[in-house]
Amino acid sequence: MALTESNMLPIGTIAPDFSLIDTVSDKVLSVNELFSDKATIVMFICNHCPYVIHVKDELVRLAHDYQPKGVKLVAISSNDIEKYPQDGPEAMKEFARENGFTFPYLYDETQEVARAYDAACTPDFYIFDGKKKLRYRGRLDESRPRVESPKPVTGKDLRGALNAILANQMISEIQFPSMGCNIKWKN
Repeated sequence: MALTESNMLPIGTIAPDFSLIDTVSDKVLSVNELFSDKATIVMFICNHCPYVIHVKDELVRLAHDYQPKGVKLVAISSNDIEKYPQDGPEAMKEFARENGFTFPYLYDETQEVARAYDAACTPDFYIFDGKKKLRYRGRLDESRPRVESPKPVTGKDLRGALNAILANQMISEIQFPSMGCNIKWKN
């Protein structure tokens, strides 16, 4: 596990298009089906990363709190499953079921989607508005696993950005990168 910061895709970037298999429903889903006309959270996660495991309950709370407001969440795993079989599609389906995911958990086998989004770590978060324009990228909040004085997982940064988008307000230009395990790239 190499601690890695997100690359911070430029604000205003239009969401790169993709179609990927949803390991939960076994259907291929595209950006047009996955994105909301209000806001969409795209998250690069995986099953085994301690940083993802640390925040997985907050991801479920985010879905519970914001899906009724028209926000969609999309999780994507792009890890090399030859080296990390615990991140493969069947394990992803089980992880989603065990954790109560109410959102798609997509498998990016070619890693092209992670590259298009300039994703670097798990978890890595992006919020797009209803016009598929990037409005926020970075961390969920200040909480980190295994620190001496842990801060609670609140989703404060992500929730603040979502609330601003839903209220048609400006989002702070001060956005902090996410931190986590590096995406496990194929050779």
